[in-house]
Amino acid sequence: MTPLEIIDKAIVIASTPDVIFASFGDMLRVPGSKKDLLSVKAEGGDIRIVYSPLDAVKIAQQNPGKKVVFLAVGFETTAPANAMSVFQAKRLGLTNFSILCSHVLVPPAMEALLSSPANLIQGFLAAGHVCTIMGYDEYIPIAAKYKVPIVVTGFEPVDILQGIYMTVKQLEEGRVEVENQYARSVRREGNLPARKLLSEVFVTIDRKWRGIGTIPSSGYGLASSFSAFDAEKVFDVGELHADESPLCIAGQVLQGLRKPHECSAFGKECTPERPLGAPMVSSEGACAAYYHFGRARLPSS
Repeated sequence: MTPLEIIDKAIVIASTPDVIFASFGDMLRVPGSKKDLLSVKAEGGDIRIVYSPLDAVKIAQQNPGKKVVFLAVGFETTAPANAMSVFQAKRLGLTNFSILCSHVLVPPAMEALLSSPANLIQGFLAAGHVCTIMGYDEYIPIAAKYKVPIVVTGFEPVDILQGIYMTVKQLEEGRVEVENQYARSVRREGNLPARKLLSEVFVTIDRKWRGIGTIPSSGYGLASSFSAFDAEKVFDVGELHADESPLCIAGQVLQGLRKPHECSAFGKECTPERPLGAPMVSSEGACAAYYHFGRARLPSS
């Protein structure tokens, strides 16, 4: 499901009587088709901001008369903690806990970008937090197939600078390798206990991506042995679909084909306070970065 669909499903569930909806705070203002979760909270919905999915499990234990749902989104980085919440809920015998799962995976998305006829990418800085969990074996065949250097990189300024240097050095030398700049955190095999948990709780499924379409095997869904904790099934919202705003070019921004300021809605219909797309919602998003730090230098329209 797309970001818009996951929020629309979350809104339906959070608006249901006798439901406690738990989420990280930054998800509450992600826009749905008509409103966001903050609006549902203002209208009286029982929405709790938590700092860990295991907090939602505790809420379920403390409120046996209500259904508790956690909004489980993100890349491989957040998946182990969400998997652990489901694992713990099953171990505790909880029947009132479920997750609304919308996890996405990095390597299939990289392949989708690289295989596009419009591809402009010459190299990748692979996200260090993802590789801390998953390792970087998956990137080796991608680098070889598409002839692009991939450098696993941390997040401090010196990490990013060194990652860029290592990537450019490969390009200048005509090398195509997977290198690990973030060696203090990332091992080639990743975090084996976390990966074992992921393989037990989740299965890979096809996933729709904003502005790109469906990418095969690019997401996580709950394994059949944990299907009782699937909020889509518990609340029967699996068939809910939503259309993205025609003004938003987030998909093209995410692919590197357009700059945020080239969007007709940028800084007008779409701002960090009222975002139309994910790159404006997140403080790490390209659109939010352009809005906060690049507007003064942009040519006037």
